[in-house]
Amino acid sequence: MKKSSAVLIAIACLAMIVSLFVPLWTVTLEAPQYPEGLILEIWLNKLGGQVDIISELNHYIGMKKISVEMFPEFEYMRTILLGVVISGLLVAILRKKWLFVFWFVVFFGIAALGIYDFWSWEYDYGHNLDPRAAIKIPDMYYQPPLLGCKQLLNFNACSFPATGGWIVILSGTLSFLVFAYELFFNKKRSHK
Repeated sequence: MKKSSAVLIAIACLAMIVSLFVPLWTVTLEAPQYPEGLILEIWLNKLGGQVDIISELNHYIGMKKISVEMFPEFEYMRTILLGVVISGLLVAILRKKWLFVFWFVVFFGIAALGIYDFWSWEYDYGHNLDPRAAIKIPDMYYQPPLLGCKQLLNFNACSFPATGGWIVILSGTLSFLVFAYELFFNKKRSHK
């Protein structure tokens, strides 16, 4: 693995440390009665924003109360991120291409699993409704969007990465570019 590739991987890993201290994802709800919007922040180990207000509103349509207990992932997400960072720095120090490829595949596997887990939570949260809810609309479900905006009754729900999410995405993109370069460079050298 080239030295420049190792430096870029180290930078990507060190940047991800910031994600421990800032929100990873943000869900914003806007409606005529809330023109300033309501915000739900998802951190690696906690929730932030106007969680109580959003939970109270969602209760009327049968959604569960949003709480930290709904996210058992909070118990280990910081540890997983630190594991990715530390192992990535080790890869950068050792500069073994096979080790980098292994790390890259694991990193992207973890990212894909995290995205799927978040989508699954959203699906359950928006579909598993209390039949005794005050407001019931037949065949209506309230799954928030994974990415982007979606109209849910009179609320416009928008879901996007927050600072921590963008850092992980940019670090992943940089890692992918290094991965593609290393594979191309290796392939090019083997033909000479």
